[in-house]
Amino acid sequence: MIARFEELDWQQTPMGELMLRRRTEPGTGTQIYEVKLGEEFLMSSLFTVAEEQMSVLGLAATRGEQLDVVVGGLGLGYTAVTALGDSRVHRLQVIDALPAVIDWHRRKLLPVSAELVDDSRTTLRHDDFFAVMGTPPAPDAARHDLILLDVDHSPRHTLHPSHADLYTTEGLGILAQHLTERGVFTLWSDDRPDEEFMATLATVFDDTAAHVVEFANHLTGGISSNTVYVGVRREDPPRA
Repeated sequence: MIARFEELDWQQTPMGELMLRRRTEPGTGTQIYEVKLGEEFLMSSLFTVAEEQMSVLGLAATRGEQLDVVVGGLGLGYTAVTALGDSRVHRLQVIDALPAVIDWHRRKLLPVSAELVDDSRTTLRHDDFFAVMGTPPAPDAARHDLILLDVDHSPRHTLHPSHADLYTTEGLGILAQHLTERGVFTLWSDDRPDEEFMATLATVFDDTAAHVVEFANHLTGGISSNTVYVGVRREDPPRA
């Protein structure tokens, strides 16, 4: 009997059991990579359009050359690799709280791992993105031109209660301090656009938008969608 799923890695983490598995799509023979945390499906290589578009939309709103980009949440790597496709990206730092996920890519277990880790612009950092961006930067700390965040299911459906603070006016205000002048913050969400969160986002950022990204869902036979929020850092008021 041929196993339907091949378990590539399993580890116990502070957030629950983390599993990376691979399966073959019936009919097409395509290999699909999936990540589960406990009983929740976190991501699948079957659906990567919105993760890629998050980078595309964020970079489209970002000015200048020699861009410094931070990705919160490594996952399957599609957001980061899409960002590397922009020649303006000079430095790409990916922050992930789970060392197992970083290890998957260093072991090149995933389809885009080699492209990601072999690029000299890439740094994989084991850290808590929410703790890093929830603390004001030191005066001499480097600022980032673009911050891309794809960790939680949505601002209302977080993987850990501690993440919720970031999605408040205060939390977003601290995150914005890590951006360069007119730097861009981009957020992936599995939910439809949230008017309440959009109002919160607009208290800190200018040119805010909620982009609905649609894609074919081969499992349901219909169309599914994710939301990508984009905001540009508001310029500091002139000092008296």
